[in-house]
Formats: sequence, structure tokens, C-alpha cells
Amino acid sequence: MELLKSKVEETSKKITQYGYHEGAGMTRLLYTEEWLSAQNTFLELFEKSGFQAYADDVGNVYGRLEGREFPDQVIMSGSHVDTVVNGGNLDGQFGIEAAFIAMQYLKDKHGSPKRTIEAVSLAEEEGSRFPYVFWGSKNIVGIADNDAVKDLTDNKGVNFVDAMRKCGFDFATERTVRKDIKAFIELHIEQGKVLETEGKQLGVVTSIAGQRRYNITLKGEANHAGTTPMGYRKDTVYAFSKICSQSIDKAKVEGDPLVLTFGKVVPKPNTVNVVPGDILFTMDCRHTDKEKLLGFSDQIIADMQQICAEMEVEIDVDLWMDEEPIPMDPALVDLIDKTLEAKGANYKRMHSGAGHDAQIFAPRVPTGMIFIPSIAGISHNPAERTQLEDLTVGVKALIDVLHELAYK
Repeated sequence: MELLKSKVEETSKKITQYGYHEGAGMTRLLYTEEWLSAQNTFLELFEKSGFQAYADDVGNVYGRLEGREFPDQVIMSGSHVDTVVNGGNLDGQFGIEAAFIAMQYLKDKHGSPKRTIEAVSLAEEEGSRFPYVFWGSKNIVGIADNDAVKDLTDNKGVNFVDAMRKCGFDFATERTVRKDIKAFIELHIEQGKVLETEGKQLGVVTSIAGQRRYNITLKGEANHAGTTPMGYRKDTVYAFSKICSQSIDKAKVEGDPLVLTFGKVVPKPNTVNVVPGDILFTMDCRHTDKEKLLGFSDQIIADMQQICAEMEVEIDVDLWMDEEPIPMDPALVDLIDKTLEAKGANYKRMHSGAGHDAQIFAPRVPTGMIFIPSIAGISHNPAERTQLEDLTVGVKALIDVLHELAYK
């Protein structure tokens, strides 16, 4: 374990230097100089370890350890190299580092595997620079929408295609779908506090929650705060407060794993002496069961419409994200479970409330995920941390699972 700990620290330092700013955390966005340096460093690490190192057309980076009996059966592990703005150095990055360390360990201890193992550093997942997500994994499974990104620009006006070509990459010359991937395993920090709260070092992910996201606008009547009697008002902040309170109460009654969030609220004119005539707010609803997700969110929208009708306030609902829950492969979940149990690991089965590259692979490739704890559940934040002991336990778990999949 001590050797693995030192490898974890050493590898993290090599990659974290690209995009880290003291006091501001990690910012490593798709097709930037920091992104390219990190990807090139992974290529160097893979090559120095004796792996076949290469990048695909769009910039996903791979380290390949060829299988001696079934080279066309690939066991893949990794995560995304990009970050949010002012994030941490574990979200995504650690999953790639862990895959690299695990492959290196297995090669040194057991030699060539029966099936090929590939570590992958996925080009992009977050959508932090351009409004398109999962660019890396979508290209691997053949569902990336090239037309959707051609005219995209970042907040500085830089075009997606120009940024990609500046880094030496381009659209795939032909749409290819990897048919050789027999399993995808993603190790990731939890980004929540369930494992830490329950004193567990590992989580075996059974599913990724579906998400429905809305932009909702209420239109009432802006008017003078001093001369408009309470009974004459069409106050959209008051309407929103009723909606928010009633909806959250219902979500609490529904209970886990449902979560409901009103994350953004913009009243207009947003000044002290005017009754707010307009308000824009967002709603994010998640559940691991499709029917319950649809049923609950549809009921909440119906409740909103009723509240607004009673208050003579107009409502406009824009459902702009509607992602179904994604189960992990049951056989692979059981294999991970049994492998960890046999090793005496301290773990639990759980779902993921956040989205991950695993959800892109899962409908097409047998996919599994392993979580390790996040201190205080903090992620997407410079304070993102996980104990070195837990990081190392995560790598060891990945080693054991990859050994089962690739060597037996």
C-alpha cells in the first residue's frame, strides 16, 4: 500500500501542475494549453511504462496493454481530464491516474493480461468551455454530434473547431464505433458525503440518476411597492415562494433517492421599491427510477400551474434537459461487489446523483463505477479533497477488479 500511496502522490503532482492556480483551484478546459499539456503528459507516462500510447482524432488519450490471448477484447478504465472553472484536481483526473497506476501495477506483478487493458484520458465531460458535454466519450461510442459544435464559441468568442485544430486535433475522418470494448470501469470521487457519513471507503455504483432540468418564467405585474395594496398585487416572488416551499416539502415526503433543487432565481426588476413583475428560476429534479422521476416532476409542474392560476400569474415552462436514469451493468456490479467483498473491503452499494462518462458508455458497453469518499462532500470547488488513504484504497479496488476482468 505504501508503494501505491507514493505513486498516487507522484502522479497527481505531475498532472495537477497543468491548470492549478493557488487559491483558485483547478481550471483545465477543453482544447486549452493546460488541457493539451495534461494530455501530452499522460501520453508520456503511458509510453514510459511500456504501454502503447496514442491519441484519437478528437484528443482522447490512451495507454494500451495488449492482451496475450484475446487482444480484441478491451477492458477500459479512465475518466475525463477537463475540469470546471475553479474546481479541484480529483474530479475526473483521479480516475485517469488510478487507471494508469493500476495498469502499471498489474503489468509489473502479473505481466501481460489475457485481455487488453486500456487506460483512457477522455477529452471532455464537463461542458465548462463550450456548451456541449461528454465530447470525449460520445466520440468513442459514435454518438458525438459534429454539427452541434461547429458554431459553438467560448466566453471569449473562440470557435470550438478553431480551438480543436489549434491543439492538433480535428473531427474524426469517419464515424467509427469501438466494438472491442468489453467493459468500462470508472473510478471517481463521490462528490457527496454519503460514504464519509457512513464510514465507508468505497461505493459500488448501481445506477446514475436521471435528470430533468427546467427554466421557468413567471409573469405578473411590476408596480409601486408603496401604493399597490397587498390584495391587488401580482407578485411573482410571492408566487415563487409558494412554489418553492410546497415543492420542497413534497420532495422531502417522497424521500431518497429523489432530489429537487431550485438553484437559480432572478426576479425583475429586482429593486427594493417595486413589486417584482417577472421572475426566472430553474428547477433540477433527479431520481434513479424513470417513472418516479417523470411522475413527480410532472406533478410539481401541475402544482405550479395551479398556484399561478389562483394568483393570476402567467407561467412558461421550458424543459431543456430530460435524461433518463442509467443503470450500471448488473453482472459487472455483482462482479465488483464480490471482488471487494472477497478482499474484505469496507464498501456499500449506492447510486450516483451526478452525471459521469459512465452514463454514455453504459447503454452500449457493460459499465461499472466505483466511488471513493469526498471530504465533506465537496467537489467542483478548490476545497475538493479525499484522504490519501482513501485514494489508495480506490486504486487497489480498481486493480482487483481489472485483474478479475483482464487476467482471469
